[in-house]
Parts: sequence; C-alpha cells; structure tokens
Amino acid sequence: MANERLRASISAKGETIQSVAAHVGVDPKTVERWITKDRTPHRGHRWKTAGFLGADEVYLWPTVTQQAETASTSELITYYPHRGAVPAHLWSSLIENARSHVEILVYAGLFLFDGHPDLADQLAEKATAGAQIRILLGDPDSEMVRQRGDEEGIGGDLAARARITRRYLQPALATPGVEVRLHDTILYNSIYRFDDDILVNPHVLGAPAGQNPVLHFRYIPGARTFRHYMKSFDYAWEQASAS
Repeated sequence: MANERLRASISAKGETIQSVAAHVGVDPKTVERWITKDRTPHRGHRWKTAGFLGADEVYLWPTVTQQAETASTSELITYYPHRGAVPAHLWSSLIENARSHVEILVYAGLFLFDGHPDLADQLAEKATAGAQIRILLGDPDSEMVRQRGDEEGIGGDLAARARITRRYLQPALATPGVEVRLHDTILYNSIYRFDDDILVNPHVLGAPAGQNPVLHFRYIPGARTFRHYMKSFDYAWEQASAS
C-alpha cells in the first residue's frame, strides 16, 4: 500500500522526490520506496523529511505513533503546583543559558521582569549574539485583557502591568533581533521558551496566573508536546500587532 500522505505532502510543498532526497541525504530511489512500498525511514531521516515538508512525522508515518507518544511523555521534566513553586534559580538559569531562542507569551509577565531587573539588557545581549527574541504581551487596550483583569479580580491593574512590562522592555527594543508584539487573544496558557526548555503556565478561570500550575517540558526530537505549544505561540505571533 502506497504512502499517499507522504506523496501528497511532497506535492503540496511544490517539492519532488529528488529535492526531498537531496535534503535528507539519501538516494531518490529510497524516497520512492518510502512512497510506493510505504517503507518507514530511520528516525533521523523521518525528522529531516518532516521538517523539510513542514509536516508532523506521525502524520506522514502513523506507525511511529507509539514511539512519538513515549517521547512526548518523556518531555515532561516536572510539575509545579503554582508559579511561586518554580525555583528562582531555575528562571535565572534558563534565562542565562539561552543561546538561540527566548520566546514569551503572556498578558503581562511582570513578575519575570521584577525578579530580573537586568532582563532587558540580557535579552539585547543575546539578540546581538544571534538569538531570536520574541515577546508577546497582552494589548492593554484590548477587550481580552480587560476581561481577564475582571476575572482575576484586579480590573484595570492587568492592563497597567502590561504597560509596565512594555516599559521595562524599552531599552532592548532598538536591538535587532528583539521583537515585541501585542496580542488580544484568549490566553489559555502563558508560555516561556528558553532554547529547548519551555515552561507552560495554564490559566484557570477566576484565578491569577501566579496561583496556577506550571509544567516544565524539554524538547525531544520526534516528540510533540514542545512543538505543540510552540505552534500555539506561532499562531498568536502571526495574529499580533507590532508594539
């Protein structure tokens, strides 16, 4: 039985068997067998192919589902019952050691900047060294921020916190590679990504973010949880407006 998902994905991206083979580093006949004989490639070849085609490897090769589920479970490092339980040294370590990506999705996230007064300078330094810095703050004039402030019982204070965070970031904004956008989405989770580590703070209706659990994940190739949350970040980023 042929792998029609792989065939269709190659066609949809405007690629060919030859271009896929060249990217992955295999013979075109090998890619042909992946399609016509539904052969499942080695793990490294699956990852390269899926990344090249912008597809999930489990979609292209459903037989690896169990392996992906096991890897995804392994991505969870630990669980904290509330944000205050996250050790201060963990935040500092993640910030300090990030080299390629710092990506944050919050309404305000003021606690992070209050706890790390040099954070704006650190982000600028990392961007200068080549890191991608993307910060998504809640639009203080949006209905979603107003509604969330009411739900948390702090009213307009949430919008004020978002404005303060934006002010804290001001010194870094002139640095190429530091981008800040404003969003007005319903924020189901706050997301803090530092290279291959991500802290996810789910939001609970009626409770401030600081009182809600935090999940710490670390990316494992072939797993889906880290990538799943970053797809959410990218979706919010595309919908957001320039700060």
